[in-house]
Amino acid sequence: MTEKNLVHELLTKFEDHISGHSFGVSPAELYDPITYIMSLGGKRIRPLLSLLGYGLYGKNPTEIFSQAAALEVFHNFTLMHDDIMDQAPLRRGKPTVHEKWNANIAILSGDVMLVRAYDLLLPTPTALLPEAIRLFNKTAAEVCEGQQLDMNFEGYETVAEADYIEMIRLKTAVLLGFALQLGALLAGAAKEDVQRIYDFGVNIGIGFQLQDDLLDVYADQAKFGKQVGGDIISNKKTFLLIKALELAKGKEKEKLQHWLGLSQFDKEEKVAAVKLIYEKLGIRSLTEKKMASYFEEGFQQLERLQIKDQNYSKALVAVTQELMQREK
Repeated sequence: MTEKNLVHELLTKFEDHISGHSFGVSPAELYDPITYIMSLGGKRIRPLLSLLGYGLYGKNPTEIFSQAAALEVFHNFTLMHDDIMDQAPLRRGKPTVHEKWNANIAILSGDVMLVRAYDLLLPTPTALLPEAIRLFNKTAAEVCEGQQLDMNFEGYETVAEADYIEMIRLKTAVLLGFALQLGALLAGAAKEDVQRIYDFGVNIGIGFQLQDDLLDVYADQAKFGKQVGGDIISNKKTFLLIKALELAKGKEKEKLQHWLGLSQFDKEEKVAAVKLIYEKLGIRSLTEKKMASYFEEGFQQLERLQIKDQNYSKALVAVTQELMQREK
C-alpha cells in the first residue's frame, strides 16, 4: 500500500467513525452547534498524526479512533471559542457558530465539547490513562496560554522574536506534538521515543506557522483560500513584521511606521508598500531560513525513533512534506 493510500484509508475510516458519533441530543441548541462545526471538515491533521504515531509501533490505528477523535473535538472547541474572540464571520467558508446561533450558545457548546473530549479519552488502558490525561491537560492549558499571549501582543508596539516563537509554540505547535505523543504513548513506545516524537511535532508545528506567516504575504491568491496580505492590512505581529521592525533603519523604518500608524488607507497600496520594505530588508529569506531550521530539527528527531512499521513512517514523512510544500 502506498503512503497516500494508507493515509486516505485511515482518514476515510476515521471520518466514518467521528461522523457517526453522537455528542448529545437535547437541548438541540446545545448539541446542534457541535454537530455543525464537526461537520465542516478540515484536514483532520491532529487525529491523523495520532493514528500515524500509533501505527509506527506496529499497532492497528483503528484501535485508538476514540482518542484521536478527542483531539479533533478539542481542536474544534478551541476554534469555536477563538471565532467568538476574533468576531470571525466565517469558518471554512460557512457561518461561524456564534453567527449562526449566538455567542452564548457558542460558549456553552464549546464547553460541552471540552467535556466530550475527556469522554473520548476514557477508552485508554487503565495503566496509561493518568499519563494521557496529564499530558492532555498540560497541552490544553498551553494552547490557552498561547491564545492569551497572541491577544496580548495586539496591544504591544513591538514583540521580541523569541516571545513570538514561544507564542506560536504554545498556540499551535504543542497540540501537533501532543497528537503524535499520544499515539506513541498508547502504542507502548519507549519513553525516549514518546519525547522525541513530541519534539518532532512541536518543531514541525512552529515551522508550519512560520510558513503561514510567509504565505499570507507571498501566496498565490487563487490557491491560498483567503486574502493575501491580510496580516499586513491588520498590522498583525507575524514573524515577518517583527523582523522588519527589528531591522528597519532610517527611511525604511519611517515608511514602515507610517503604514502601521494609518487608520484609513488603500489596502492594496499598503500591502504593496510593506512588501517592498520586506524585500529590501530580505525578510522573506530570513523567514524561509528560520522555517527550514525548525523543519530540519524536527526531522532529526524523527530519524532517532525506534520505528517498527516503516509504512507508517513513510506516510508520516509524506504528510509532513505535503504540508511543507503548500503553494507560495
